Amino acid sequence: MNSKYFIPIIATLLLIGCKSKSNSHSHTHIGETEAHTHSNTNYFDSYSLEDAGYGTKTMVTVHAEERKMVTNALPNHKTGDFPRKGNPNTISAQNRTYTFSTVPKYTGNPTWVREPGVALNGVKFEPGTAEVVVCETGENYRVEAFQDIIDLGLDFNHAHVQPNGAYHYHGTPTSVIEKFDTGKDLVHVGFAHDGFPMYYSKSNAYKPSYKLLDGTRDGEDCVYENPRETIEIKVNDNHDGAFGSDFEYVAGSGDLDECNGISIEGKYMYLVTNEFPYVSRCLMGEVVQEERRGAPRDGNNVGNGGARKNFSELLEMMDTDKDGKLSKTEVKGPLKEQFSKRDINKDGFISKDELESLPKRNRR
Repeated sequence: MNSKYFIPIIATLLLIGCKSKSNSHSHTHIGETEAHTHSNTNYFDSYSLEDAGYGTKTMVTVHAEERKMVTNALPNHKTGDFPRKGNPNTISAQNRTYTFSTVPKYTGNPTWVREPGVALNGVKFEPGTAEVVVCETGENYRVEAFQDIIDLGLDFNHAHVQPNGAYHYHGTPTSVIEKFDTGKDLVHVGFAHDGFPMYYSKSNAYKPSYKLLDGTRDGEDCVYENPRETIEIKVNDNHDGAFGSDFEYVAGSGDLDECNGISIEGKYMYLVTNEFPYVSRCLMGEVVQEERRGAPRDGNNVGNGGARKNFSELLEMMDTDKDGKLSKTEVKGPLKEQFSKRDINKDGFISKDELESLPKRNRR
């Protein structure tokens, strides 16, 4: 072939090949971006997460030693239909601002919290419930989210909605795990309020250190009440995990500590697990946001094997007029029977100081 024809033909073939390869690469790149938007993001840095379909708006900015999250707390994934049986509430935007430390300080001293942390999408974790079974004999048992006694209307994300419209996770957030999966066993799902990260192990490699108590519970004539119904509940059977007080922490029996935490490669983190406590009920680091502190609302008193309540929890369950005090018409069980003895100053109310001046064994 004459060289004056050969060279233009080669050039043309190369041009076509390059164009074809360029188009092919561009198409693949777009597909990968759509499929792995979350997995390509480092959520320890600043990021924004918006989803017009679900209404999600979460903005996180990291500056020096502070991570600030501004969010409307709407999930970026499918949820169950709400209202639904067991949960008559509707999901609505919350407009929350959270601040986390980027240099969390481990103390090793567990601080009990109601809301341990927030998912990367701005939806909070709240493993305990506000549901309580009250017995005429004085026992009070905090109901766990995962049990067969009361239908709390949880969806496939182990979540439901509070009366104010706040969607929140009680256990493993199924859709969050899928959304933020990078292919590794540990999936980064959120941050605890002390600043340490929260992960989920797809292989269930890390076991909690909680065990069911032996023996049976105490309590007679027990009921669960909500604005819609009153249900008689039998509690004096084996500890089966229906109540938080069915569990006790046994150090070394699993991989995780009291707060469902562990150090991996020198880095402390919390694990969301498929077994109790599901999500940490306490924090091992310094808690920056003081408003996140407080008595546990899940009825779980680690290691005591009982259903003893502090004054804040008794107020929550019995203070019907919400005046911050307990009157004789409000209290029940042994507290009612011994009211005059416990009302030390004889003002007609039992105060926190009066309750805490009693021996612990008499506070049930």
